[in-house]
Amino acid sequence: MQKKLVAPSLLASDFANLQRDIEMVNQSEADWFHLDVMDGVFVPNISFGMPVIQAMAKHAKKLLDVHLMIVDPDRYIKTFAEVGANNLSVHYEACTHLHRTLQAIKMEGMKAGVALNPHTSVKLLEDTIADIDLVVLMSVNPGFGGQAFIENTYNKVKDLKNLIEQKNSGALIEIDGGVNAGNAKKLVEAGADILVAGSFVFKSENPTETIKKLKEEIA
Repeated sequence: MQKKLVAPSLLASDFANLQRDIEMVNQSEADWFHLDVMDGVFVPNISFGMPVIQAMAKHAKKLLDVHLMIVDPDRYIKTFAEVGANNLSVHYEACTHLHRTLQAIKMEGMKAGVALNPHTSVKLLEDTIADIDLVVLMSVNPGFGGQAFIENTYNKVKDLKNLIEQKNSGALIEIDGGVNAGNAKKLVEAGADILVAGSFVFKSENPTETIKKLKEEIA
């Protein structure tokens, strides 16, 4: 069985001490860095863009998992590859030609991900799941960190896992939003492969220890 991964979300880090927080993740048991890019249009918040990710990439020693919460993501695919993204996830709701977008991401040497908002059915991926490397299930409404976990996510994980198996896809399931020690194990049991944890990690007293405990919870 594939090992389950933890990806701390830098959206919840201290932007005034970004290098310090990146070094903490480097030295922790975390597997990936999760980077949320928000444009203030697709979601009601603005986070960080290419120059910040390029700066992060110089210090990060683990995979950069970039999640675009933006309109018209196709315009920026090549640029995100150039600044250091390893995975690039786009929102289903923001893509008119999803299959073309997935191919464009892969052409730039990145793993291609698709993110689904809480109201979006996993059934809408039936025709593209074989081309997807990673599905990001939003377990909160996208735009802000620190929100409460949406309980229906467990059902969506199970439905998505069934779809992946039916279509013989290699897609991994990533959960983004409200992940903590109370729901981590249940999410993995439902079929999740990667857990994104933001506030739960960075707002804790000892982020390194919090990551360690989360990894133990899902081992």
